[in-house]
Amino acid sequence: MQKSSSSSDLRRSIELLEAKQTLVGQELKEQFFLTYESLKPINLIENTLKDIVSSHYLTDNILASATGMASGYISKKIVVGTSDNVGRKLIGKILQVGVTNFVAHHPEAIKMFGQFIFQHIFNKKEKNPIN
Repeated sequence: MQKSSSSSDLRRSIELLEAKQTLVGQELKEQFFLTYESLKPINLIENTLKDIVSSHYLTDNILASATGMASGYISKKIVVGTSDNVGRKLIGKILQVGVTNFVAHHPEAIKMFGQFIFQHIFNKKEKNPIN
């Protein structure tokens, strides 16, 4: 191999390197702008909310927790009602925590139980023909 020592070869090499440097500089500026835009607080919040909404696992967990809390609250209201009895209120609180935890941790079991009950109600109507 021969070294390029002619001035025209050196100029050509310098021009190629300058063109490459200009291209890399433009790419760096574009990446800096994209990074700057993505780090703005409003964009961070927007991207986080998009991730939350698009995450199927997270939305299922939120739904299960909300259902558990609602079920616990309703069961407490059924037991306690408008009673001022301290013992009844304590039992209501314990029942609320228990039902909330059970429903939140076992949403599939609750769903299958509901479907089982629903199917048996409608199947009995179909099995009993009008006389």
